[in-house]
Amino acid sequence: MPSPGPRNLLTDVPGITVGHATDATVRSGVTVIRTAAAFTASVDIRGGGPGGRETAALEPENMVGQLHALVLAGGSVFGLGAADGVAAVLSQEGAGLRLKPDGMAIPIVPAAVLHDLANGGDKAWGLQPPYRALGQQALAAAEQTFELGAVGAGRGAMAGVLQGGLGSASLDIGGGLIVAALVVANPIGSVYMPDGQTFWAWPWEIAGEFGGVRPLGDMDVSDPIPQLSRLDELGRLHAGANTTLVAVACNAALSTADCKRVAIMAHDGIARAVRPAHLPFDGDTVFAMASGAMALAEGPRRQVDVGRIGSAAADCVARAIARGVHRARGGSPRG
Repeated sequence: MPSPGPRNLLTDVPGITVGHATDATVRSGVTVIRTAAAFTASVDIRGGGPGGRETAALEPENMVGQLHALVLAGGSVFGLGAADGVAAVLSQEGAGLRLKPDGMAIPIVPAAVLHDLANGGDKAWGLQPPYRALGQQALAAAEQTFELGAVGAGRGAMAGVLQGGLGSASLDIGGGLIVAALVVANPIGSVYMPDGQTFWAWPWEIAGEFGGVRPLGDMDVSDPIPQLSRLDELGRLHAGANTTLVAVACNAALSTADCKRVAIMAHDGIARAVRPAHLPFDGDTVFAMASGAMALAEGPRRQVDVGRIGSAAADCVARAIARGVHRARGGSPRG
């Protein structure tokens, strides 16, 4: 039976490390996902107000289709500078593409950002936004274990009208295949059912990993956007002001087109855990990456395996969203 990996984190996929940098004064931060070598990757964007960088390079019809690191950041457009800092360090270390043997290393560092500019932190940075430096700090901090909750890119996140955060989850689906997700939950929608205690993602919870609360009775879910007036008061009903940022990873040998399919399927995890999702206001973005370590069977069976990976990725996304908010709101590491 499928079960979480040893850490229940994105880093259960070998070759991945994750680092955070958090600025308490600014109330924002950066999370960097570093890969030991270039991972095949793609991206799928379903929100109506995304903010990102290098996403076109990951489309199957284009040339690159791989990455050397992935940056998730607060700060809206200013947060994109975090990827500049990461790319500069990686190039100095020799990581990246080379157009000729003695040429400069060119790291592919896609990024996606969330809007946390209205959370009360000190944003008076003038001509020196802090994100380039935060990106380099997060890269330097990358390890196999990392915190969940209101840290890194999740420091300034909101989930509906409540504290959002950064979460992660993994799943060993057998045959040596590991699938995992890391999520920064800053959606306009709610992660809780109308009782305010039960996560929408509760059917996918494993071993009480986000509190073990279950619905106790019928609930009215007819309101398409609960707490609309409160969201308006908080200034959250603006394009780009909300998002769920996702990275899913596996150790399979996938093509860029396969990764695109996995990213498409992984969006279902957002829809399972957040209601409503993929609004015009949201920037919901899913990156999918694969290390290539595990070969898949050829022929029709191969597409079955890609489907298994995509389905597991969606489950991990739903769990990661709930885990991130649970921890940000003071939940224990286990439950």
